[in-house]
Amino acid sequence: MLLSIEGLVLLCIGFFVVSTLYSSVGFGGGSSYLALLTLVLVNFFAIRSIALVCNLVVVSGSTFLYLKHGHTRLKDFLPFVITSIPMAFLGASFRLKEEVFFIILGVALIISSVSLLWQTSGIKLNEPTKTYPSSLSYVIGAVIGLLSGLVGIGGGIFLAPILNHINWNKSVKIAALASFFILVNSISGLVGLLIAGTIELPWVETLALGVTVLIGGQLGVRLSLKKLSANSIKRITAILVLIVGLRVLFVNGLGLF
Repeated sequence: MLLSIEGLVLLCIGFFVVSTLYSSVGFGGGSSYLALLTLVLVNFFAIRSIALVCNLVVVSGSTFLYLKHGHTRLKDFLPFVITSIPMAFLGASFRLKEEVFFIILGVALIISSVSLLWQTSGIKLNEPTKTYPSSLSYVIGAVIGLLSGLVGIGGGIFLAPILNHINWNKSVKIAALASFFILVNSISGLVGLLIAGTIELPWVETLALGVTVLIGGQLGVRLSLKKLSANSIKRITAILVLIVGLRVLFVNGLGLF
């Protein structure tokens, strides 16, 4: 066991809040799991592994519900995941030096926060969806898949803002794709870590956090939040992730402070 009982309880509370909020707006929460884990753990193999497992737990339920309600069309989703799966596997299989990992993670968290803010400020109402060549889907999937594998997230937090910005489809379809994208990339990333021999899952922390995000994720996808809108949640999350991202980049990665 890597954490004290008190530390694990506090971390579970944080993961519960993250999983509830993120699942309510269509994400798994990987970027915030990473942000929280870097505050309490120093083993970056464990950080990546735990974040991917928790991501997988949350989006499994979301993907099932989107599929149940007819929002998941594999024909539209395949061009993204065909390239993202092998690239996520490749990214996860890289044996990064610790400082390199934290630099990439810090930059990824900062990009995540900016992308969330971009998504909330760039909403387009009643605009028709546009048709793009399938080659664009392959490229987007590959780039985000590689980044996802490197840092240990599903990539939906990068994918959804891009697709909303270019009016790829209705917002509910984009949310469904983001959940499915996170699901397959998380599985691919875990397989990559396993084959590379860098997967580390301390069983006490993994079990406790996994159960926590399962409950929070199921709660989030079933309840509509009345006091905060989806955009408000995203803005608050973006600010928190930005603060931690800057800390990870400059303290853990670059060692400037």
